[in-house]
This record gives sequence, C-alpha cells and structure tokens, in this order.
Amino acid sequence: MLTIGIVGVGAAVALALYAALSAAEEKAVVRASLRQLEDYEIESVREKELLAPLRDRALAPLLTGLVGIGRRLTPQGYVDQVRQKLVTAGRGDQQSLDRFLAIRVVTVALAPILAYLVYQNAPVSGLGRLIAVLLAAGVCIAGPDSILDRKVQDRQYEIRRKLPDVMDLLVISVEAGLGFEQALDRTISAVPGPLTEEFSRMLGEVRAGASRADALRAMDQRTNVPEIRSFVLAILQADTFGVSIGRVLRSQADEMRIKRRQLAQERAAKAPVKMLIPMVFCIFPALFVVVLGPAALSIMDAF
Repeated sequence: MLTIGIVGVGAAVALALYAALSAAEEKAVVRASLRQLEDYEIESVREKELLAPLRDRALAPLLTGLVGIGRRLTPQGYVDQVRQKLVTAGRGDQQSLDRFLAIRVVTVALAPILAYLVYQNAPVSGLGRLIAVLLAAGVCIAGPDSILDRKVQDRQYEIRRKLPDVMDLLVISVEAGLGFEQALDRTISAVPGPLTEEFSRMLGEVRAGASRADALRAMDQRTNVPEIRSFVLAILQADTFGVSIGRVLRSQADEMRIKRRQLAQERAAKAPVKMLIPMVFCIFPALFVVVLGPAALSIMDAF
C-alpha cells in the first residue's frame, strides 16, 4: 500500500508539472506570435508587461535591488577595487560588476544560514565544531573575492606565458617590412588569447583617435603585468628618441624569453614545498599504517 501511495503521489506531481509546463509553453507561443505582429495594439498594461521576457520582468529588478544593497553596504573604495580586478580579468563591463556585487550580497546573506546548518549538523563538537562554523562562514564571505583574484592571476599568467611568442612574431613582422600597427594586426589574427585581445583593444583605441602612448598606458593599467609595463616603456622610449622599433622589439623578446624561463624555474622550485603538505598529512599516515600496523598488532598480542 505504501508503494502504491508513493507511485500515486509521484504520478499526480508529474501530471501537475506537465499541465503547468504545457500552459507556460502555450503562453510563450502566444507572446512570440504577438511580438511578430508589428501593428498589434495591446490595451492592457499587464499584457504589455507579460510580453517582456521573464529575465526582464523578474530577474532584472532583483539584480538591481541586490546591486543597490551591495553598493550601500560595501566599504568605501571596494567597488572601484572590484572594478579594477574585473578589468584585469578581462570582464570590465558594467554587467559583470553588477553581477559580482549581487553575488556578493547573496553569499554574505547565506553565511549565517550556512554557519547555523553546519553548527547543527557537524559530526564534531567543541573546538572542531567552532572551526567548521568559521570555515563555512569564511567560504561564503571571502569566496567571491578569492575566485575573482584567482581569475586575475590566471589571466596574468597566461599573458606572461604568451608574451615571448607574441614578441617573436612582432619582431619577424616588423623586420619583414610591416609597420608596428600592421604587425600587431597580423599577430592578433595569428595568436588568439588574452594578450592579443588587449592588443586589439589598444589598436581600437588608437583608430578611435587616441594617441599610441595613451593607448599603451591604458593597456598597461588594464593588465597590471610587469612584463607588459616594460614593453610599453620600451615602445614609448623608442617613439620619443627615434630608436628603431625592430631593434627594441628584438631586445624585448630576448628579455621576455629569459623572464619566462625564470618564471618556470621559480614555479618548479616551489613545487617540492607545495608537495610537502599533502605528503605529510595524506601519504605519510597511510604509509605508517601499512608499515607499522602489523608490527603494532603483534606487539599488542605479545603484551
């Protein structure tokens, strides 16, 4: 009887969902048909509002409210700092900023709820429960900022890794007779990635009327990478003193290649230190159990 009851309840829920989805689909088809009619006049204000997508009717006002709360409750200068990080991460539009502030408000609001749930359901007690509660609250509060910082670091690392190859291609193009901007155009079409996206934006600013120096400085501020700053300063000095662009680019390519090699050596030197923590807390305990476990059991049986 219990199985029959569960099956009946499931069938009723499935039928209700099917009916609701069918009605929603029919309304969507009607609204889509009405949108295609150019001369169709709608008398009811409610019908006009219902013609708008659900995202504009429900999600957009909610997002606007959350963004307003986030702007009021965040410390002074935090919004500008987040905007700069988003620009460095390649998402400098206003929608990304509003979305991040809304997510920040939601995670902060969920922090006490998650902390309470962890406190009630934690399998440990005492200090362990307190640590679990603090970790849960910390993940909700600092999680969005940590993810954003990680995206910024990944994009900067990708720019550093691609810069020597892009510089080599620029050197070849300039020495083949192309101008600096034409060489950048060829490089952008040949090597996709965040670095060439920044070069493309820089070229767009130059073609829109900005000077090359201002566009290069803006690219330096957006990326916030020391190698890009060195490249920009070298190009600006070459323009100021009349030095050959090809010679400057070749010296910069050699320097960037050396820096990339040093960066790889640095990451390789950090690997043993990073491997120490999982070895001590994960590998060594299991190894000790396998090696010393039988001996400990034999000693316990002997005594």
